[in-house]
Amino acid sequence: MSSATHQRRIRRPIRLALALMGAAALAAASVALPASAEDAAQQPADPKPTVVLVHGAFADSSGWNDVTERLQKQGYTVIAASNPLRGLTSDAEYVKTILSTLTGLIVLVGHSYGGAVITNAATGNPNVTSLVYVAAYALDAGERLIDANELGGGHSDLADHLVIRPYPGAPEGDADGYIDPAFFRDLFAGDLPKKQTAVMAASQRPAALSALFTPSGEPAWKTIPSWYVVASQDHTIPPEAERVMAERAGATTVEIDSSHVVMMSHPDEVTEVILDAAE
Repeated sequence: MSSATHQRRIRRPIRLALALMGAAALAAASVALPASAEDAAQQPADPKPTVVLVHGAFADSSGWNDVTERLQKQGYTVIAASNPLRGLTSDAEYVKTILSTLTGLIVLVGHSYGGAVITNAATGNPNVTSLVYVAAYALDAGERLIDANELGGGHSDLADHLVIRPYPGAPEGDADGYIDPAFFRDLFAGDLPKKQTAVMAASQRPAALSALFTPSGEPAWKTIPSWYVVASQDHTIPPEAERVMAERAGATTVEIDSSHVVMMSHPDEVTEVILDAAE
């Protein structure tokens, strides 16, 4: 073998190794290079807030299904929390615990009794940027649900049509309250089909009656911007009371000709209010 041939055989693998090293270095450099202004402009904007939906008494999180679907189509992460309905203090603590597991900004939404829950759960949480009350209790400090029903001269017949049943482990004097199915549609969901409300009445989740008499804590709406949907045909929470609560909270208010379950009978309008709060 000549000296020249031997040198060519040595150089060939060396050149191949150098070529491979150069390609790897180029790939690494392309990853490390800072993005251009054009590339930066194509990066996604700040992530959307998480929307947490809290249902009220005599209901469950499925009442938010239509709103949830619409928010998800808009790219929002949604959590429809399962409110325990065991009492205002413990329910607020439960929701507060859920909020503590989330990162980023939060829009907190409550329907009916769920409004009292979010009023207490959001206090002191810097991640909650907006509160949305949907035909809901926006209680003041020391105020009880039973007191709030009388605001603005309103009156609710709900207490006259409750079915009371005991539950295991209830504190002394406490029990579960259900809406009498014979009055459910008129009081709760008068603008939904009778077939649907019959199923809702049969599957309603009861709430501990003690929640009616528990004073609220410091309200989150004093420090967090709020929105309010008034249901003008509400027979559960008087619309007069809803207007008073919305006004004193300084809420951006929308009034809809609806029964108490406005998020079910008018999901488009309610979703728009939540989007307004989120954006």
